[in-house]
This record gives sequence, C-alpha cells and structure tokens, in this order.
Amino acid sequence: MSETDRILPGVTLMIFFCVVAPLIDVASKLAAQEVPVGMVTLGRFVVQGALMAPIVALMGLDLRLSRRALRLTALRALCAIGSTYCFVAAVKVMPIADALAIAFVEPFVILLIGRLVLGEQVGPRRLGAAVVGFVGALFVIQPSFVAFGAIALFPLGTAVFFAAYMLVTRALSNEVHPVTMQLHTALAATALCLPLLGLGAMMAEPSLALVLPQGIFWMWVFCVGLAATISHMAMTYALKFAPSSTLAPLHYLEIVTATLFGYLFFRDFPNALTWVGVGIIVASGLYVIHRERVTAAQLRQARAADALLARGSAPARPPTDAQAP
Repeated sequence: MSETDRILPGVTLMIFFCVVAPLIDVASKLAAQEVPVGMVTLGRFVVQGALMAPIVALMGLDLRLSRRALRLTALRALCAIGSTYCFVAAVKVMPIADALAIAFVEPFVILLIGRLVLGEQVGPRRLGAAVVGFVGALFVIQPSFVAFGAIALFPLGTAVFFAAYMLVTRALSNEVHPVTMQLHTALAATALCLPLLGLGAMMAEPSLALVLPQGIFWMWVFCVGLAATISHMAMTYALKFAPSSTLAPLHYLEIVTATLFGYLFFRDFPNALTWVGVGIIVASGLYVIHRERVTAAQLRQARAADALLARGSAPARPPTDAQAP
C-alpha cells in the first residue's frame, strides 16, 4: 500500500472520530442530569476498560510495563480524569458546542507548555496565534460566564488537562502499543477514581457522591464509555495511517457535529458572539497547524543540509520558525 493510499483510511477514520466523539458529550450531558459528575467520569473508564480488555487479549498484546511507562500511565490517567470531569461538569449545564469551543484552545495550551515548561522553540507567529486563540475563547466564555457562572471556566480546565494528556501520550507512545495504552489508562483511571470519589464522599461534595445510576441512566453512562472507546480507537488508528499534520485540521469538524447533536438532542444553538469566538479559535488553530508544517519542513531541510555538510557540500541553511519574522 502506497503512502497516498494509507492517507485515505486515516482521513476517513479521523472524520469518523469527529462524528462519534460528540456522542460522548451527548451521553455525558444526559447522564449528568441525575448521576454525579464523578460517577459519570468513573463509568467512562470502567466501560472503556471492559471493552478494551478482550481486544487486547484477541490481539495478543504484551501487558507488561516498565517503571517509567507505569509512571507515565498513571500521569496520563490523572490527566484523563481531570479532562473528563471538567468537561462533564461543564456540559451538565452548558451547551455542548460552547463547552467544546472553549476546550479547543488545547493546541495553544500545548504550545505554551512546550515553550514555558519544556523549553521548546516556539516562534513568535505561533505564540501570536495562541494569544489570538485565547481571545476567541473569551468571546465564548463571556456570555457563558454571565449565564452559567464559574462553570464556564471548566472547559479551560479540560483544555489544560487534555494538553498535558497529549504531551504524556507523546512520551509514552514510544514504549507502549496504542491499544494497550488505552487499556492501561482505563484501568489506572478506574483505580485512581475510586479513592477520589471516596474522598469526595467524606467531604460531602455532591459532584463526587457515590451514587449509582438508576434506570435508563445506566445506559447513558455506558454510552459515555462506549463512544469514548470507539472514537479514541478511531483516532489512534487514524494517526497510524496518516500524519498528524494532515489530520489536525479535520479535528475542527467536531465543532460542526457537536453543534448539530446539541441542537438535535437539546435544542441548543450557539449565539452570534459564540460563533465569532469559534471562528477566531478555528482560524488561529489552523494557522498554528500551518506553522507546525512550515517548521517541520524547515527541520527536514536543515537535516538535509547537515547531511550535505558532512559530505563536504552544503547550501545555506534556512531559518527556523523561531528565527523567522
């Protein structure tokens, strides 16, 4: 199969992810009307673990982890818990599209963490795009804050936790098969959720109460885990077939499908100011993706120049993104 042939299934799977992923939010919103947010979060990982275990067994994958991989898996699970909890808490009261639009500042958070914490080189253009993206998020947050109060800030928590989740995943992907990673993360998150819920119960925190679902709410909690498992497996295999630079722009289709499902299930539709914010966030995100591609191309040219230099003949090296105006 040629590289071009492999990109098509990757793009198809990414579009499939964008269709299925908002169903996590729909099921979460339905479940959270009667089930505490902490229990919805726990349910997601219990179901994900139960669904992934037979898949890992059928594939005959090695379950062993090194000490470093075990630590990273625990950290990945904590990030997944924080991301899920914040988003479920948000969509419990907020329109899905509004919460998702705010959470889409995650690529900018990754840039800032890479620059400020990891010391990665990030050019002024990408930093500028990150600032513009956050301004777009404020267009969405402001009316949501007026309507829902501090809960409108929860999607920002989702963005921060998910950015950390992606960075940890990047570090872990070289050591653990992606399918096994999904199972280990689900098991670790389940194990970590239980004491957190116990602590919440001791503190009489309603969102962390140990209250089992009743009736149809069992189905909604199950659907949270089912949609999460299917969508994230689709994304995992999409990245196996096609490069992230090709797939990243498609991720913004999720805002479209989230808006559609939000309207179909809850009659929620973003107002004009929210659409302005969404447009700014998407445009800034696409520009960041473009600059990532430019930087990657510059690095490839620099490496080729170094190889030529080693052989005694080299053209001038192009500037990197950090040096470019």
